Amino acid sequence: MTIYSIEPGDYAHLTNLWERSARATHDFLSEDDIQFFRPLILNEYLPMVKLFCTQNPQGVINGFIGLSDNKVEMLFIEPDYRGQGLGKALLSYAVEHCQATEVDVNEQNPQAVDFYLKFGFKVIGRSELDGMGKPYPLLHLSLN
Repeated sequence: MTIYSIEPGDYAHLTNLWERSARATHDFLSEDDIQFFRPLILNEYLPMVKLFCTQNPQGVINGFIGLSDNKVEMLFIEPDYRGQGLGKALLSYAVEHCQATEVDVNEQNPQAVDFYLKFGFKVIGRSELDGMGKPYPLLHLSLN
């Protein structure tokens, strides 16, 4: 599977993909939460990370990962493409080519927790609140 880098011109598409993915996997988020995070994703979070993606045969981005130093900050897959190996391909790329060894994952997203644990990550800590102080506990995971 080919992994591509992402340009700032793709941020609007990534934000829409994030929203579709979050709605499919983050059932603990309210509509207000999604509307709160949407502009942050577009204007603050995406520009702060190094981004890589997968594309469908038509060249449309269908999954992406965002990295900061050795940490996975975001990994989102189009709902219609879940379970097809895109997340594993993106995470493998991040580990092998970018030395990613850490990730925080919402404890309330058991599919994501299981995904990272199956990949080999181990829980090294827990926070009651997410990075914005919202009541969404995070598990801190590491490959080390």
